[in-house]
Amino acid sequence: MSTSEDEIEDSSAPLIEHLAELRTRLIRSVLALVVGIVLAFVVAEPILQFLLAPIEETLRNLGDPAPTLQYTSPQEYLFTLFRISMVFGFALAFPVIAHQLWRFVAPGLYRTEKSAFLPFILASPIMFMLGAAFAHFIVTPLAMNFFLGFADVSSIFANLLSGSVENLPPDAAIVPETTEGVRITFFGKVNESLDITLKFIMAFGLCFQLPVLLTLMGKAGLVSARGLGNMRKYAMVGILVLAALVTPPDVVTQLILFVVVYGLYEVSIQLVRMVEKKRVQRLREEGVLGEDEDLYSEFDDDEDEDEGEGEDPDKAT
Repeated sequence: MSTSEDEIEDSSAPLIEHLAELRTRLIRSVLALVVGIVLAFVVAEPILQFLLAPIEETLRNLGDPAPTLQYTSPQEYLFTLFRISMVFGFALAFPVIAHQLWRFVAPGLYRTEKSAFLPFILASPIMFMLGAAFAHFIVTPLAMNFFLGFADVSSIFANLLSGSVENLPPDAAIVPETTEGVRITFFGKVNESLDITLKFIMAFGLCFQLPVLLTLMGKAGLVSARGLGNMRKYAMVGILVLAALVTPPDVVTQLILFVVVYGLYEVSIQLVRMVEKKRVQRLREEGVLGEDEDLYSEFDDDEDEDEGEGEDPDKAT
């Protein structure tokens, strides 16, 4: 009885060690996240000004000398700063979190797997930053010009300036100008304007992960350059649907996202093809593949056999 209990305890020891290791990594990741959130909250207001810069520039181009955004509830501005601190706190803590994840996973990987997987961990945040920068400096200004171009933003400031007439007698009365119809003006809210900016950043940042994801899948043998090439028309439809879901309903932004993501899809095909060439070269050096064979030879033979079996015997004779 004691022997069996000892065997059970010995067999469960590695699991307990893994759980203890996981607990340590999670605690360090959470601490890094908390520190990142606190640091981001300290500079949340400058970050907010940076994120709203495209909207400010658009308003100035439309005739606003002093762009203004409003909040309509007492806690709205504070919650907006909290939201910024959460997002950018995670961004600050991501290197530590990724390092802790790697330290937990790496002992279970072979040396070749480590060397194959590590470049993708490094490339992922770089591609996300490229996508976020593209969204902030190019896409968001175009979208803001498109959205605000429908409204006569300068009418806001005409209304404000109409009441500030100098050198009038104290008893003078100002009679507002009478106009027909309803004047439609833009009074932007802080949280709603920030929502648009963050949606663009997240959408393009995630879409820029496509080459990393497909190249990793190609290295694992889950996808091939030929298969991705044959799926082009389906990929185009999927990208159009994605553009309609993750971007505001304007054609300009959706077309930009489609062109960028489809370009990344074509880049991914070329990267997967490079991975396959290296794999074929290695297999030929090991003697697994002949000089006239490639990775698709076996599948091509199977397709030829299937076509031969499905052919009409009368036509064959």
